[in-house]
This record gives sequence, C-alpha cells and structure tokens, in this order.
Amino acid sequence: MPLLIILGGILLPRVTIVALWLLTNWFQGIFTNWLLPVLGFVFLPTSLLWYSAVHNWFGGQWDAIPIIGMVLALFLDLAPLRPRRRVVYVEE
Repeated sequence: MPLLIILGGILLPRVTIVALWLLTNWFQGIFTNWLLPVLGFVFLPTSLLWYSAVHNWFGGQWDAIPIIGMVLALFLDLAPLRPRRRVVYVEE
C-alpha cells in the first residue's frame, strides 16, 4: 500500500490527495486548520503528501530520510517553474 501511495503521489499528487481524503483518515489530526492543506493542495501537492507521510509513517520525527524526502518533493513541485533554456542554432 505505501508503494502505491508513493507512485500515485509522484504521478498524480492531487488525485492521490483527494482519494486519501475521501477514502481514509490519512490527514486526520495532522493540521489544526484548513488553510495549510488547501494551500498545499493548490501550490505544493507532493510536499503536502510527503509532510503527511512523515506524520503517518515516521511519527512526525524529522530525521535525515524525511528531510531528504521533503527536499525531493519540493524539487518535484517546483520543477515546472524552472526557466527553460532555448538552443539557438546559427547557420554559417
């Protein structure tokens, strides 16, 4: 089951969030208000999933593996914002 959550979180993070929210109690007790999960769903869905995974799988302990996972999740979330390089071919 955790492997399917990870694969779903990487490929379709928003669909995975909705499925976990509707079908399980995955997010219960992690957030004190609704603002942070909504902002995470809109802007950083993979990071939101990893944050909840740390609380569910690692007991909320931020050791080396959870921190490395959060950095990778942030890279996945922010990768579309990276400027693209254009290659210009010059004919001589």
